[in-house]
Amino acid sequence: MLEKLGEVLRKATDRIANAIFLDKNLVDSIVRDLQRALLEADVNVILVKQLTDKIKKSAVDERIKGIEKKEHLIKVLHDELLSLLGETKKLILQKENRIIFLGLYGAGKTTTIAKIGDYFAKRGNKVALIGLDVHRPAAKEQLQQLAEKNKLDCFVNFEEKNALRAWKKFKPQLKDYNLILVDTAGRHTLDKELVNEISTLSKEINPTESILVMPADIGQAAKKQAEEFKNILKITGVIITRMDSTAKGGGALTACAETKAPVYFITTGEKINDIEEFDPKSFLSRLLGMGDLQSLLEKIKSVTDEGKQEKLKKQMEEGRLSLDDVIEQVKSMNSLGGFEKIKSMIPGLGKAKIPENLLENQQAKITKWEHIAKSMTPEEKANPELLKKETSRISRVAKGAGVSASDMRSLLKQYDMLNEMIKSGSSMDINNSGMPSQKQMMKLAKKFGKVKKMRF
Repeated sequence: MLEKLGEVLRKATDRIANAIFLDKNLVDSIVRDLQRALLEADVNVILVKQLTDKIKKSAVDERIKGIEKKEHLIKVLHDELLSLLGETKKLILQKENRIIFLGLYGAGKTTTIAKIGDYFAKRGNKVALIGLDVHRPAAKEQLQQLAEKNKLDCFVNFEEKNALRAWKKFKPQLKDYNLILVDTAGRHTLDKELVNEISTLSKEINPTESILVMPADIGQAAKKQAEEFKNILKITGVIITRMDSTAKGGGALTACAETKAPVYFITTGEKINDIEEFDPKSFLSRLLGMGDLQSLLEKIKSVTDEGKQEKLKKQMEEGRLSLDDVIEQVKSMNSLGGFEKIKSMIPGLGKAKIPENLLENQQAKITKWEHIAKSMTPEEKANPELLKKETSRISRVAKGAGVSASDMRSLLKQYDMLNEMIKSGSSMDINNSGMPSQKQMMKLAKKFGKVKKMRF
């Protein structure tokens, strides 16, 4: 996300921190680099000028001397960038929640609804997806397929061509759900017909939230779109999609901040869990290379449901893992996304030399490991030490799974690593997701940050 901007920001803070003197030439050079990077990220030129003018003013402020001036300048840069991103506003669920999703064609609205549904279902909510886009061909099919794939309840009526009538038919079946997510029609523009349809639906549904979904690649045009939807359809928040695939994301984020339309979430990829709460402080921390452990912990929660998390936490606390647990953990880590996404969230790992596509390459291993587990007896899965004591078991399982003995050893090695981690870290803090706590991850990050060359 905004990789080039992040690189320039990191270099700027390093240059300020390491400077012996903050002379005019250095400040002008830093300001030019900042202006170029912010404009390339599609941030409004007026906002860019305001930010860099404040930096210049702080740099020549004679009331601040020596080392304090450098610290002050870095703080000004941090605070001004934070103000560009707007204030934090989280989507807080109530006892009963009905959320309408709005957006123009191509914004990724239907996919985003499935991601939000999965996000909150993993946090213990009873979620229903409702398909009321009666205009776009295949919209209902897409929503239903996404729901089935991710084990979410979905209500669509393929015959009904009127969104209001469809809602009234579904309504009696929704009493047991505390979170109802409604997919509505889109258009190429916010025309009168769309406004009338959404307004009529809103009166009937009485939503607790009305969320605008828009793609990051529209850049500064997000300002006009957010203003229109906010004024006409009373949106309460925004979700920005495709933040991973565009340099214009800075424009979309700052445009929403300008219009006071809070950004609830951003999506960062095509996978169901490539979604995260937008927190300006955490987002800026990641851009500056300082990591974002809180978002990583939230992301970990998104790849396993609460029941599995609690079970795994208990087993880790008791120091006993089965091979099924090991495979499940590796699958969960693989589901977090590319290693670059995870690495950027851990302080100290940002510059570590780690092979590309490390987690992606795990998928082939995971498939083999699942075949291996299916070829084992329950006793062997619960106590893999049996395989080491009786090597004939390894040959039998490998043959039954259609894998090599080296694949077997790879799985057993992974098991040993996790078990050793638990045994040697009996004092390890385990959080509710069955993963190391934020404090423990900071310790691991500090340890890894000192390693110049990492082997996998």
